[in-house]
Amino acid sequence: MRIGVMLDYSGGFHEAADRVVALETAGIDVAVVAEAYSYDAVSQLGYLAAKTSAVELASGVFPIYTRTPSLLAMTAAGLDFVSDGRFRLGIGTSGPQVVEGFHGVAFDAPLGRTREVVDICRQVWRRDRVTYHGKHYQVPLPPERGTGLGKALHIINHPVRERIPISIAALGPKNVELTAEIAEGWQPVFFYPEKAQSVWGEALDAGRAKRDPSLGPLDVMVGTSLAIGDDVEDRLAWVKPQLGLYIGGMGAKGRNFYHNLATRYGFGEVANRIQELYLSGRKTEAIAAVPDELVRQISLIGPRGFVAERVAAFAEAGVTTLLATPVTTDRFEAVRYVEDLKAVLP
Repeated sequence: MRIGVMLDYSGGFHEAADRVVALETAGIDVAVVAEAYSYDAVSQLGYLAAKTSAVELASGVFPIYTRTPSLLAMTAAGLDFVSDGRFRLGIGTSGPQVVEGFHGVAFDAPLGRTREVVDICRQVWRRDRVTYHGKHYQVPLPPERGTGLGKALHIINHPVRERIPISIAALGPKNVELTAEIAEGWQPVFFYPEKAQSVWGEALDAGRAKRDPSLGPLDVMVGTSLAIGDDVEDRLAWVKPQLGLYIGGMGAKGRNFYHNLATRYGFGEVANRIQELYLSGRKTEAIAAVPDELVRQISLIGPRGFVAERVAAFAEAGVTTLLATPVTTDRFEAVRYVEDLKAVLP
């Protein structure tokens, strides 16, 4: 099992980058930079590429609607170049509130667009002349839709690799099935090991049945909060604001993927309460309503023996990469948590 870290998008990037440098020395395998509607992840990944030498760097995630497929491929190739072949392209759909509300782009056909984006990216990296006649993307643009002067081109540079690994953030059954079919990695969120099979097992099996063997085994990359010790019970509360935001506020009623996931985990009644509170502006109450049980089961927070048991549960559920977020403001404590985590890996 690999260990990585997920960098928050809320600010303090220089401090976070220094933490990655320290954690690279401690032996982490991958650092993932989130984007959402904060600073772009590209500039931060380029900064990390210059500050590190061995750790894999990944986007987590670039929304597919905000860049053309060819630009996604160019960006990934550029980051792979400046990092000497250490980049992983993480993509996802984001959600309609961000895509339409912040970018002014229609949130449509997430499954079809994801498949076509992956196809086009791989054409670019192979240095094929990009010619694609999909339902959602036509490259070059057909004459009747533009000037008629578009021509098939290949990327000028020679990418470091013609197959940059792609991970897809997916939660819904159809998205997860597609990911297991076409991507090198899958990045779910709020992963509850004991519930994973009932929620995603059928979709993963269906996707793997259609998977090209050349892709290799699916890398299941799971984010989790991390604090190891006999006196870290209070750190559960540190995780609740994010859960309250995502379950309660990351989407409208009926279109919140994270609320749906909590419901599928068996927390439907409390998820409804969190959403009701959050959307009515009672955010503090919404955060307080997040149950300790949910936080504890999706996190690695507690004494070393408990964390070892949870790591074993994640491994049993098929997780291959743990993306830990140390729940601390102390860089040295963060390093200690990661070192302790490495010591209990199966």
